[in-house]
Amino acid sequence: MKSFSGVSQFSLRHLIIIGQLLLIAALAFIASQRQLALVLFLPLGVGAVLIFMRWPPLGLIVASVAGLVVPYLGPSGLNVSMILIGLLLGLWLLDMMVGQRQVQPAPSRTVWPLLGFLIVAAISFTVGQLPWFTFALHAPLGAQLGGLSIIVLSVGAFSLVANQIHDLRWLSRLTWAFLAIGAASVVARSVLPALGLPTRNLFQQVFTVFYIWLVAMAFSQAAFNKDLRSGWRLVLGGVVLVTIYILFFLKFADKSGWLSCFVAIAVIIMARSWRAGLALAPIAALSALYLWSGLVASDDYSISTRFDALLIMAQIIKFSPILGLGFANYYWYTPLFPIRGYAVSFNSHNNYVDIVAQTGVVGLVCFLWLVWELGWLGWRLRRDVPAGFAQAYVYGALGGLAGMVVAGFLGDWVLPFFYNLGLNGFRSSMIGWLFLGGLVSLEQMLRRQKLATAQK
Repeated sequence: MKSFSGVSQFSLRHLIIIGQLLLIAALAFIASQRQLALVLFLPLGVGAVLIFMRWPPLGLIVASVAGLVVPYLGPSGLNVSMILIGLLLGLWLLDMMVGQRQVQPAPSRTVWPLLGFLIVAAISFTVGQLPWFTFALHAPLGAQLGGLSIIVLSVGAFSLVANQIHDLRWLSRLTWAFLAIGAASVVARSVLPALGLPTRNLFQQVFTVFYIWLVAMAFSQAAFNKDLRSGWRLVLGGVVLVTIYILFFLKFADKSGWLSCFVAIAVIIMARSWRAGLALAPIAALSALYLWSGLVASDDYSISTRFDALLIMAQIIKFSPILGLGFANYYWYTPLFPIRGYAVSFNSHNNYVDIVAQTGVVGLVCFLWLVWELGWLGWRLRRDVPAGFAQAYVYGALGGLAGMVVAGFLGDWVLPFFYNLGLNGFRSSMIGWLFLGGLVSLEQMLRRQKLATAQK
């Protein structure tokens, strides 16, 4: 019987090999070049899945930087960041249901607003199928699903880091990988092209949330990570200065970029020392007054048209203020409300208005509840985590959170709107959700450490 089993296994292996050779030969004749390339990459994909199953934090590191490098852009802006987060999220859920046989997220107060936001999003998606306006069409189902996927994958990115990074070393690797690739992106897309070198296309286009977290994390590690060598702290300081120079002097018209980064730095300083914050307050107030007067004078048309758009959005939202109008739908309703005499489709350029329009006041309450819980968590952790990388991380996360809150008023940077930044905006917005999930990861590390100490 043993011999028969051995022969059977030997034959099975040979049959598999012969079958693979026949499949490759058939594909060589009938498959297109693109299809053949996809088949050849299949073993790499399977290998990546197996690696991510073995080391989930490694998948998160790849997801955090792949969107900055890989140029793939699929239907409606589908990109590698969305694919990787979706894959990692599926593997995590599969492991909980099949491997652990229980769905048990990290015990954190942030779970409830996250769960509430997801539930409201699902309900609003259903509500969005109702005929709100007789003379307007719904957004196509693909656009609605795309808008819903932005929220699901953003919450998923947050939850993956919160639940799958159990060691400070992996959180450190995630941070340093992003800072390294992020700095290289700034150099390749802005510094070297200014010197005449054609390097811009080596990295993908990035948006405000990317800059917020690059500046926040680089500044906090440079300023407060005393375990870091002086040379590296100077390099990180240089990254901050170069990025701020690019945003403020070369891209001044993009107010959300430099303003959000300044807010992030200010909050980091105040979280570290309220005395330093008070000392900087007069300078910050005078600078804000000066910059605001200049912005109003030079950008009066943009400000006034945004105000007109908000008034129209208020008229649209009142038809379903509690649960919203569903995802991407309001873009199709705006032509019914002419703006300055033009019946055109437009978006609000404001994340908070987008949230209310798509998921209602209930959705906005869940989102603001999450922001509050994250801010309070970071405020508590700043004194509890060990000095060095972890403490600098918490300060950076508080600054990044504040920068995202401000950026949300100036555009759909935090949760990209399907008809503006679109799915491609997830490449950058995902970064903020990943690093905010790191606060919960640190919370769980401290919790396990306290339990271990109590059991001794």
